[in-house]
Amino acid sequence: MAADHSHPAPSAPPRVRRILVVTVVPLFVATVLAAVLLWPRGGAPQTDGGADVPRYPGTVTRVVSEPCPPAPSAPEGTPRIGDGRCGTVDVRVDDGPTAGQQVRTPVPDGPGAPRVAVGDEVILVELTDPTDPTTSNWNIAEHQRGTPMVWLAVVFAAAIVAFGRWRGLAALAGLAASFAILLTFVLPGISAGRSPLLVAVVGAALIMFVVLYLTHGVTAQTSVAVLGTLGSLVLTGVLATIATAATHLTGFGSEDATTLSMFQGDVDLHGLLLAGIIIGSLGVLDDVTVTQAATVTELANANPGLTRLQLYRAATRVGRAHIASTVNTIVLAYAGASLPLLLLLTADSRPIGQILTSEFLAQEIVRSAVATLGLIAAVPLTTGLAAVVTAAGRIDAAPSVDAPAPRPQPDRTEALAALSSPRTTGSDEPGRTRTAPPPEATDRWPESNRSTDTAW
Repeated sequence: MAADHSHPAPSAPPRVRRILVVTVVPLFVATVLAAVLLWPRGGAPQTDGGADVPRYPGTVTRVVSEPCPPAPSAPEGTPRIGDGRCGTVDVRVDDGPTAGQQVRTPVPDGPGAPRVAVGDEVILVELTDPTDPTTSNWNIAEHQRGTPMVWLAVVFAAAIVAFGRWRGLAALAGLAASFAILLTFVLPGISAGRSPLLVAVVGAALIMFVVLYLTHGVTAQTSVAVLGTLGSLVLTGVLATIATAATHLTGFGSEDATTLSMFQGDVDLHGLLLAGIIIGSLGVLDDVTVTQAATVTELANANPGLTRLQLYRAATRVGRAHIASTVNTIVLAYAGASLPLLLLLTADSRPIGQILTSEFLAQEIVRSAVATLGLIAAVPLTTGLAAVVTAAGRIDAAPSVDAPAPRPQPDRTEALAALSSPRTTGSDEPGRTRTAPPPEATDRWPESNRSTDTAW
């Protein structure tokens, strides 16, 4: 929802507002009813994710590095794990039953292990020996990131409010509402065994209604954007279903999906893939539909003489420029999120055709292509709706009661006679008039034969 249009749109005529209300309100009611029926009850199913390991905050007070012992001989070509960091780390426990106690941990080593220094705030885990519950050892799991992330969130919110003012504050409220719907409805609903595609469509529709009307106000322009977004979401879901079925995607295209299937075997990973496409497309669709609806409104205000077709064509040209840049944004966003996967595939020795059609990469290609098709469809759909609503508003607009009467048109014969008669001026003597000098006697015309009409 990057489009920001602080200039308020003019109020739509009563008939147009009634049509939009009759169209949008039933869709909103249907969305709310579907959300109530799909809402997870009884909480998400409990999964066996292993024992709950205690985690405590701590502060590093000392780091002692030591040379690592010689590694045992390994077959040639075996990948090396870790970077050979050895030693001990002293950490003061800051919270928990052992708060204030100094504990000693080994230097973190291995893939992704944190690098620690004196003064770092870390997270400690206490591991108990299953054979001897009285024996335990400590390890550093990761750094504490709470404080930096809080400051980043404060700067983020302050920048949005400072630039967008009340509109920025509404955008933050819409962002909070989006996360609330995702965390309380979409994710628990999928975890409870509901259809991921159906939950994603209903959740995306809820987010759309709340965010668009909260951010841009309850106007005819916003209602047009809502209808365009909802229609594009449905089309995106249909295209995603057809594309994933045609390419035989199973949803096991990532390590995360495989791990999820181990803990929650009843989750439909194919439906989860479709749900991800729907949710991922919503943000860009909102931006495009709001921009197109606002473009049509501004064009109509700038030139009231434009017809419905002219409004559509002019706004569509703006939409083409917007789509041209947004398509690249979608592809780069998916590529950035899958950069480790792309690097892994570049080291693959298989032919490029096999790499592109593999489950891992085909999933990202289908995701990008379907999202782009839905985005392209949103431009003509929203622009056409906006042109119809705007043109209907101008037709229905009643003339003002206090409007001045039309200027009477003078008779053509009288106008020509007045132009051809000699012009008179004032006289120095009472009862006499002075005829204006002929044009030849003045310097008004530089060419003597250019005009012989009486000057105004």
